[in-house]
Amino acid sequence: MVVQYKCPGCGADMQYDSRSKKLKCSSCGRETDIEEASYEVPDAEGGGEADAPELSPFSANTIKDETEFEELQAEPGFGSFDGTAGRQYACQNCGAVVITTADTAATHCSFCGAPVVLGDRLSGELAPAKIIPFTIGKEQAQEEFRKWCGGGKLTPRDFMTADRIKSITGMYVPFWLYDMGGTGEADCTATRVRTYTRGDYIYTETKYYHVYRRVSMAYCMVPADASEKMDDTLMDCLEPFPSDQMKDFKLPYLAGYLAEKYNYNDEQLLPRVMKRVNSYAEAYLQSTIQGYTSVTWNRKSIDLKKVNARYTLLPVWMVCYDYRDKEHVFAMNGQTGKIVGSPPLSAGRIAAWFTGISAGVFALLRVIALFLR
Repeated sequence: MVVQYKCPGCGADMQYDSRSKKLKCSSCGRETDIEEASYEVPDAEGGGEADAPELSPFSANTIKDETEFEELQAEPGFGSFDGTAGRQYACQNCGAVVITTADTAATHCSFCGAPVVLGDRLSGELAPAKIIPFTIGKEQAQEEFRKWCGGGKLTPRDFMTADRIKSITGMYVPFWLYDMGGTGEADCTATRVRTYTRGDYIYTETKYYHVYRRVSMAYCMVPADASEKMDDTLMDCLEPFPSDQMKDFKLPYLAGYLAEKYNYNDEQLLPRVMKRVNSYAEAYLQSTIQGYTSVTWNRKSIDLKKVNARYTLLPVWMVCYDYRDKEHVFAMNGQTGKIVGSPPLSAGRIAAWFTGISAGVFALLRVIALFLR
């Protein structure tokens, strides 16, 4: 099933505009609200915005208390409307065959350039529950990328002297957003050491304490990218994605962008998320024991479980930059503008930087030596 949105005024193709947050006609400029788009997606069974818990953006330092954790309720992580997948489609504009990979959910016609959404690739268990739409357009993304590269103190001086952006692609990357909750328990022996003088003697006093902690923890919307094509480290570095911009999934948001369906379901990614959240929980548990000279752990246990997992599409600009016959790939958060990637480094500028640091340290040492004379 190919979905293409036509302008009610002139019949040209419409696509999602990140500035107005509406469908916009590239020909006459007419705008249409997402809710008023001609193609409607059936509502997910048993779901709805009213049923979703009030959740704040994920932060490793954000922990809710026990009563709030008990209020978290399991809910469907994806929509549930029918459909089947395919690899070959016909463009409704020019009739050309649109050939896609098995993972593609939104693309462009290679012949007429019309935005194409493959509705059946987002059906059944492939239907996202939520989406965070783009707020940064292509021109703004290009400009922000140039500023970011030009500000590198250790990059070659000619890195941004010419337009070497080979491609810049806006795409919705499939993520699972997890709500995790449970308890942490610790038993340890702590000491407080005090040294004091009486007469000619120096005394050291050591007091021992038995310390016990039991805490309830809830981590909300922990993200994990579900695409096998995306580098996990690169995607992790793009966080955070602001959850207050999250919307119920609707097909019109995809018009004009690329999108892919997930390759890994929530159970397959759960071990990676568990490892990540366990490290946060352990750090928090340790942070509750302070004010002691030393702490010896006798027993420590963390018991976390998955409460929810929502299939969500998150906005990412992928930038391919050609520099000295080598491609460099960067990613930009389509909501916040945060850019991650490894730019080329200049050996000369690195050497100059270290020389400057060394000269500064040497000068400081000379000043200290003169002062101590």
